[in-house]
Order: sequence, then structure tokens, then C-alpha cells
Amino acid sequence: MSMDVEDPPAQTASALVTGILSDLQSLVEQQLLLTRRELEAELRQRAMAAAILAIALAVFFIDAIFACLTLVHLLHWLSAVPGTDPASLPLWACHAVIAGTLFGVGGLLSVVGRNRLRTTTYQPERTVNTISQEPVPWTTVPK
Repeated sequence: MSMDVEDPPAQTASALVTGILSDLQSLVEQQLLLTRRELEAELRQRAMAAAILAIALAVFFIDAIFACLTLVHLLHWLSAVPGTDPASLPLWACHAVIAGTLFGVGGLLSVVGRNRLRTTTYQPERTVNTISQEPVPWTTVPK
């Protein structure tokens, strides 16, 4: 049983530098890909928050139309002869119920959209944390 130990082939300095530069290029590419994916996720969150706020704005617009109709029917009801409306609930009250409901839905959507918008950040946090926590001893000058 012979134990022949072979020396690893000697590498030249240029091969070592090429390997280091190749590894560095790979790390930079991976870091840029991570940053890109993180920014894309943030943009998707902002787009969702903007869509919710747009829906809330549309609901408020429809609510404003119902509020105007409520006022028109209230004015008509106030100017009508008492007892001429056979309905138990005047038309203006029906419009007011719908307007109030839409106002509540619009307010809820506004709060949800605003909270989603507040949770988004303006920088890729994971990337910043990764970069700030990595030790970089080669940048310091030995004493």
C-alpha cells in the first residue's frame, strides 16, 4: 500500500488573478440580480397600492354623484306637498344610504392603499443590509 502524494499543479499568477476576477465578476452579477429582483418586488407592491388608491378614488367619485342626487331629491321632497309620496322611505333617504355606504367603502380602500404605500421602501433593504454587514478587510491598511 503505497501513499503517493502528488503535488497540485503549480498555477501561474495570471491564472490566479483571472480566477479571482472571474469570481468577483460572478459575485457582482449575483448582487445586481438580487438588487433587481428586490426592486421589482417593491415596484409591484407600489403598483398594487396605487391600484387600490385609484379604486378608492373611483368609489369616491361615484359617491359624490349619489350625494348630489341625494340633495336634489331632498330639495324635491322638501318642496312637495305633504303626504304625496306613497313610499315609506323618501327617495332622498335611499340615495343617502347608498352614498353613505359608498363613502365607507371608499374610506376603507383609502386606508388600505395608504397603509400598503407606507410599507414600501425606497431602497432595496436586503441588498443594503448585505452590503453593510459584509466585512471588507482588504480595504483597510494593515498597521
